[in-house]
Amino acid sequence: MAVTAVLGVRIVGRGLPGWLDSAFDARIQVALSRFPSLLNWLPDFGTLGPVALMTLALVLACLASGRWTGAVLAAVAVPAAIGLTEYVLKPYVGEPTGQSFPSGHATSMFALAVICAVLLVDPPRRQLPGTVRLLLVIMALLLAAAVAAAMVAIGAHNFTDAVGGAAVGTAVVLACALTLDLMASRRPREPAVPPLPGG
Repeated sequence: MAVTAVLGVRIVGRGLPGWLDSAFDARIQVALSRFPSLLNWLPDFGTLGPVALMTLALVLACLASGRWTGAVLAAVAVPAAIGLTEYVLKPYVGEPTGQSFPSGHATSMFALAVICAVLLVDPPRRQLPGTVRLLLVIMALLLAAAVAAAMVAIGAHNFTDAVGGAAVGTAVVLACALTLDLMASRRPREPAVPPLPGG
């Protein structure tokens, strides 16, 4: 959230793209302009429909594996991150300065990627080797970064919009995960049932 706050203050203070945007926007646009077909469909991953489907898939996967807190994390964190971006930060930081800050696509995709990372750090059944889990996390983060970069490449966002969105998505997921962990640790545990005599 500190990253988003600093970037937001800089945008509000200037209302113009800063040195980060000047340094990275053109480079991203040049690098990705060689892949026009990729730029046609990659930004769609960050729209409401696909994000809702990916969130639902995470919730169902968590429920199927008995990870109730994981299901709650996915069901709460993604909408909370999107809501914070679309209904608080964009109207009160982005719109007054004529910027689209932060990126909603980056927010939602990084929220999903970080949820995958949190869930794969300590799965209930360690059937997947650590290397495979690490590769899955890297793939999720790369997809999120690719969607954010594609939004910069097509001119829908600046680099700082994408970084701000990534920071919001990451921060909201981690805050929700911490809250769920604290709630779970404070919940009274059921006392162990003593063994029956003679049995």
